[in-house]
Amino acid sequence: MTTAPEAFRVKDHNELFDSPEYAAQFERKREFEEGCSSDEVERVKQWTRTWEYREKNFAREALTVNPAKACQPLGAVLASLGFAGTLPLVHGSQGCVAYFRSHFARHFKEPCPTVSSSMTEDAAVFGGLNNMVEALDNATALYKPDMIAVSTTCMAEVIGDDLHAFIETSRERGSIPADYPVPFAHTPSFVGSHLTGYDNMLRAILEYLARDVERKPHGNGRLNIVPGFDTYVGDHREIKRILALMGVDHLILGDHSASMDSPADGEYVLYPGGTPLDEAADAINANGTIFLQEFASRKTAELVRHDWGQPEVVIPTPIGVRNTDRFITEVARLAGVTVPDEITAERGRLVDALTDSHAYLHGKRVAIAGDPDIVLGTLGFLLELGMEPVHVLSTNGDAAFESHAQELLASSPFGAKATVWAGKDLWHLRSLVFTEPVDLLVGNSYLKYLSRESDTPLVRVGFPIFDRHHLHRFPIIGYAGGLHLLTQLVNTVLDRLDREAPDHSYDAVR
Repeated sequence: MTTAPEAFRVKDHNELFDSPEYAAQFERKREFEEGCSSDEVERVKQWTRTWEYREKNFAREALTVNPAKACQPLGAVLASLGFAGTLPLVHGSQGCVAYFRSHFARHFKEPCPTVSSSMTEDAAVFGGLNNMVEALDNATALYKPDMIAVSTTCMAEVIGDDLHAFIETSRERGSIPADYPVPFAHTPSFVGSHLTGYDNMLRAILEYLARDVERKPHGNGRLNIVPGFDTYVGDHREIKRILALMGVDHLILGDHSASMDSPADGEYVLYPGGTPLDEAADAINANGTIFLQEFASRKTAELVRHDWGQPEVVIPTPIGVRNTDRFITEVARLAGVTVPDEITAERGRLVDALTDSHAYLHGKRVAIAGDPDIVLGTLGFLLELGMEPVHVLSTNGDAAFESHAQELLASSPFGAKATVWAGKDLWHLRSLVFTEPVDLLVGNSYLKYLSRESDTPLVRVGFPIFDRHHLHRFPIIGYAGGLHLLTQLVNTVLDRLDREAPDHSYDAVR
């Protein structure tokens, strides 16, 4: 057997940068950076883990460090990808849109078809009308979508570009036909978060599609389900499976489970799946709408409630036993059906699994961070497991989130030690974890840096998850999703237990 020459052996970057030449190069950089000594760096690092630094950290007002949120147009893109034949077009610079595409591609491991109006310096001065006219012309000619959903970035919002006027001018100039569907939403990145952008775009699409639909006096017999900003394609499929078992005719408004998880069958399809546009238009005639995320659906819920005059229910994200019970109960009530034995059995299996694992999870201290709906749903499940939340943080949470979290924590004896932090970032969370340590972190991939520094295991939940594969393909909602999430939690605890176990307690059975 022959060995390939060293020059042809591709090294992983961990191994590459650990080689002597790179280590020496790194040290030589200090003379240009006027950096502190290693001892001083270590001294300051240790100080930043103290209560004294925590007080200074929480006193800051004009600076955000590593917020656990993204910007509005990213959410608008995901909402657009949930509709059949729809191409998201972001009115702004190419760099912004590259960020949205790469963010979703890294999470879903799928291409993300999204185009830009490619605004540059001249558009920032004179406005982006010509960019919009050309973008709509090119997008329809090259990619042939059934609909284009337009959102905005900071540049377009700061200079005050008027999307309605620009789109109508594009029709007048022949870039798009007079009746071509182009819903739009203003999504300034400097306010709100990706949840705000998702909600703005979803409402705009539904309002646009249903604007001329004839109302049916007795409805169409369907239930609308709005998942919200849910990046688990497994959740969308779990919703469909549950409702199929219950025999409920339903429509998911914003179904990206196919567009963000298409099969590799030798042919790339630009617009796989999605909520059909004609069915989305008829959603105005549904017998009711259930929202699975309150904070990602406020404006859309307002549309359904006030403009559509439709029964609407906003429930906690159905993670865990109690929240899933609520979802199943509301579906059964609105659809007038009974809960089948198969779903009751699934519930029983989840309760049995919780009982099997409770000895290892009971009393474990947890810090959780992420979007408010996912945090609240997961928080309820942690309390059901007898785990003890200590730090509950949501950068894009508000006073309502804080109130919901406090109410939830007060409902369980295991919530007594928790503090809730709305509007705080991951640098705040670092201070919290070093001054009041926990056994487990729950949140997205960006918590891995704190996990490593504090030597605290991380269970990856939410968005984005870049550094682990396929978690988004499995549900975390419903009874089956609860089982998946339980498996992650307990096995993370068991992994730590095995790593730290002395020889006499390194058991084969746990």
